[in-house]
Amino acid sequence: MNLKKDEKTCLFIDGSSLYSTSRSLGFDVDYKKLLEFFAAKTHVIRAYYYAAILDTEDYSPLKPLTDWLSYNGYFLVTKPAREFTDSTGKRRVKGNMDIEIAVDMMEMAPHIDHAILFSGDSDFRRVVEAVQRQGTRVSVASSMRSSPPLIGDDLRRQADQFLELASLGANFTRRQTEPSRPRANPAPIRHPADQMSEPEDDPLS
Repeated sequence: MNLKKDEKTCLFIDGSSLYSTSRSLGFDVDYKKLLEFFAAKTHVIRAYYYAAILDTEDYSPLKPLTDWLSYNGYFLVTKPAREFTDSTGKRRVKGNMDIEIAVDMMEMAPHIDHAILFSGDSDFRRVVEAVQRQGTRVSVASSMRSSPPLIGDDLRRQADQFLELASLGANFTRRQTEPSRPRANPAPIRHPADQMSEPEDDPLS
């Protein structure tokens, strides 16, 4: 991992993507440790956390996390998620944060030396390329060791550096969990990311 102490660095964390990746690898993220880990290795000037929040009766299951993040060094970017029922009668949730992440990366690029994107979505390849053209180094944090791999080949090849979360996770693990497995009867939903389904209906991935 190539991080430089004198580089002005910004973290761009797609909350749903990082949650899904860490669950598939069998750990929960301790966001205090995550920020401390990167701040010890590079000059972090801002850490963005992006979340689409589904409000139910004025309460979101993400609220305890987002409240904590906003008071503990993270710049929180949220917007409402949209709930709907598909043609099969199954409950779906949509809340794509790609535009918000792309805009912030482009706006911050002239002011930083290094951008670290926590997402494996190949849709970000174009914005990574645009940020690189402004002279900003871009690292992408996701995983190839999950099943299936959660990093798109196009994005991984475009990035200046790929950070494997399976290797880095031990530095900011809150508690170990069992790696997620396909289940006939899923557990009750506890996080909006769990409400996403197949890739074509899951714009948060």
